Amino acid sequence: MSNTVVKCEKVEKTYQKDSVPVYALRGVDFEVNAGDFVSLSGPSGSGKSTLLNVIGGLDRPDSGEVTVDGVALSGLSESELTELRLRKMGFVFQAYNLIPVLSAQENVEFILQLQGVPQAERRERAEAALESLGLADMSHRQPGELSGGQQQRVAIARSIVSNPVLLLADEPTANLDSGTTEDLLGLLRRLNEQENMTIVTATHDPIVMSYTKRQVHLRDGAIERDALAA
Repeated sequence: MSNTVVKCEKVEKTYQKDSVPVYALRGVDFEVNAGDFVSLSGPSGSGKSTLLNVIGGLDRPDSGEVTVDGVALSGLSESELTELRLRKMGFVFQAYNLIPVLSAQENVEFILQLQGVPQAERRERAEAALESLGLADMSHRQPGELSGGQQQRVAIARSIVSNPVLLLADEPTANLDSGTTEDLLGLLRRLNEQENMTIVTATHDPIVMSYTKRQVHLRDGAIERDALAA
């Protein structure tokens, strides 16, 4: 069985700006293996967030192919893409994207509810995920009653509760102070090392890059450097 979780082959993506095509991705070839912890970095407009979105099926490339866990995304309908994201991927965004009227536990359970997991199992798995992130005593609080770091940990609990094949994080530390950032990155490293979770994060933060096993730097829509951490 293949060890490759993500494979991008000659991926191109352009946007129109003032009727002029702007290349976000230029023929990107890129692979992520099971157990990798990868940072995508580069200046603003380098293509790192676009590449992350293309891998997650949130955006479609103009040409080329993206394969996730052996499934080619180009052949999937929008509903099939949604189902693949639900079953195979976890997402962490800088805006947290929590549902404000739900408690922390209900936010974490929501993904499992969409997957059709029975209520008792949903509750048990959500409680375990929150406890693993040090949030057991915060489970009944709504997002507005939590700090930024706590909200981000709830978002991570929600993203990992279904044991995804791939965790995608877009600037996950952008709204956090330095102490909370270190705590969050330690958590991601633990998930990677102890649970063998495959993680790809887009970031401009050197601290985030220092925690990852592999650092991929993009410039002008192309991979400029791809190196294992020293």
